[in-house]
Amino acid sequence: MLQIQPHRFRCRCRKSIDFSLKCAWLLDAYSSDASLPSKKKPLGIKLRNLILSDELRPKDQKTTSAFLNVATTTTKKSHQRSQSDASALVTGQRRPADGSRLGDLASGRAFDNGCTCFESCRGVVNDLRGEKTECTCSAPRLAPELEFVKALITIGKLLSSIPTKEAKTTRLVAELTTLNLNLPARVWLPLNSARPHHIVRIPPQVGAVLNSKDKAPYIVYVEVVEVDDLHTSIVTPKIMPTLRHTKSEENLGGGDTTSLSAFSMCGGLCDDNDPDWSQEDDEISQQYTQMKKHVDRDTISQMSQESSDSREPPMWIAAGEIRRRLSDSIHEEKNKQFTHDPQDPSAAVLKEPWHDKERRIRESSPYGHLSTWNLLSVIVKCGDDLRQELMASQLLQMFQKIWEIEHVPLWVHPYRILCLSNDSGLIEPILNTVSLHQIKKHRQLSLLQYFINEHGPVTTEAFLTAQKNFVQSCAAYCLFCYLIQVKDRHNGNILLKSDGHLIHIDFGFILSISPKNLGFETSPFKLTPEFVEVMGGDQSDMFEYFKILILQGLIAARKHQDMIIPLVEIMRSGSQLPCFKSGAATVQNLKNRFHLNMTEEQLQLEVNRMVEVSIHSLSTKLYDGFQYLTNGIL
Repeated sequence: MLQIQPHRFRCRCRKSIDFSLKCAWLLDAYSSDASLPSKKKPLGIKLRNLILSDELRPKDQKTTSAFLNVATTTTKKSHQRSQSDASALVTGQRRPADGSRLGDLASGRAFDNGCTCFESCRGVVNDLRGEKTECTCSAPRLAPELEFVKALITIGKLLSSIPTKEAKTTRLVAELTTLNLNLPARVWLPLNSARPHHIVRIPPQVGAVLNSKDKAPYIVYVEVVEVDDLHTSIVTPKIMPTLRHTKSEENLGGGDTTSLSAFSMCGGLCDDNDPDWSQEDDEISQQYTQMKKHVDRDTISQMSQESSDSREPPMWIAAGEIRRRLSDSIHEEKNKQFTHDPQDPSAAVLKEPWHDKERRIRESSPYGHLSTWNLLSVIVKCGDDLRQELMASQLLQMFQKIWEIEHVPLWVHPYRILCLSNDSGLIEPILNTVSLHQIKKHRQLSLLQYFINEHGPVTTEAFLTAQKNFVQSCAAYCLFCYLIQVKDRHNGNILLKSDGHLIHIDFGFILSISPKNLGFETSPFKLTPEFVEVMGGDQSDMFEYFKILILQGLIAARKHQDMIIPLVEIMRSGSQLPCFKSGAATVQNLKNRFHLNMTEEQLQLEVNRMVEVSIHSLSTKLYDGFQYLTNGIL
């Protein structure tokens, strides 16, 4: 597509920073294969370099010289500083303000590119008139977001070198606290760019390191303010002074110190009596620099916790609101029921209902009172090639579409994945879920007992609804795992949603590979006696419904197999992904699993056989035992 319509590609890159960066990351990830055809590899690298050079800026952007002419006619001190900033950018240098640098987390300005176009009076007036303000100072357009994502990946790589989970958690809090010193800024989560936003805060104590023996994936929760455009003013003029005031109070109260340059603008439409916020930024940054000399990085997390407890503004709370909060806290504790475990820090974090987490963080946040405030989350993963997982997610979306077309009530939950390189990426967390391993470890209950605990007795409507959700999702993932040959199906990679839906994650082993090539998992899919027990037993109506759903889903899938096979063939072409190590045989084996030569009666017998084999599979028991002995996964 890029070869056929390069002008459209360039046009979209000029219009969207987010699209530009996603293209650059994907091109970098897929250009890393040495076996790519010689005619294709240079194109990918060329396009990536073209994007990262920041040459694909809006065509109607004014020249730097024009901006300098405007700057020299301004007597405002902050505008005079903008002139020197723009001059530095023209020569390719970072503006020298107080010695801070773009990308230097210790400066408090790591994500500040020096642009002041949206802080000027002209920008405010245009915003009030509903007119879009364009950047005219040639400040680096992509660099702040690139530096932000780089900081997230650096944290992940650092955590992977730390031996214990408890030490990883302590270091994660410290690193997020340091990262937070550079917020708010014009940066965003690329996975959640459908609704433009800018990040204002990352609560350090809320993040968690996820279960993994060799790697250190971690989840963070991010406070954002929704905006109209990613590369214009960070908030509307009405909200800007509030954010500025809030952040100043936070700094004076001993909380996270940060640069205000991303927020500073000429308030009051150029009233000369207004304070010079750019100068205040420098003073705050100097205060942080002095503090940094006397504080060890590993003790920052304790300071952050103490300061966060003291910086909440006093407020009057009605008696009715107090009663509501007490009731909600009791309900929250009932729902959580997972105590903090240093060896499994993510369990209690993930179990907490999203609504309760969002409310709790918003009430304690200095930005929670803003009407455009929102809470997002992301999993950062390093040391893993997520390109296979991205392909699996795309295939899962295809199956979901097929079943919707054919009105088969199978349920799956595809989640978004962004490959940043061939060994790192961002993953969308699935909210309100907990792994089967965590259920067994923290609750020490069978799956059926857990369902009864969560949803009530087996005859209640709540339980029956959750049971139906379980059956429809379990059948869908069993079929998907069979067709795509998903392996590594231990209980840490299978999640249970609060409404009863079962969700598989981590598709690092698909099509023709298995963990360490041990070949433990030989059954068609993972279906344990515990799963069947939740369905009501192998003689129940729900178990029969389960088998009918697999049959209907397989019939629908083979009817539309032309939506699946070509996608896999395209991905195999010139690819060095491990899942294609068997070459053309990988695609042929996939075709065979659709059983195109069978009648529907024969297909029904085949489904019944696969179900029986899976329930009584010795290899499934062996692999679960292997995971328990080697990784402690129940």
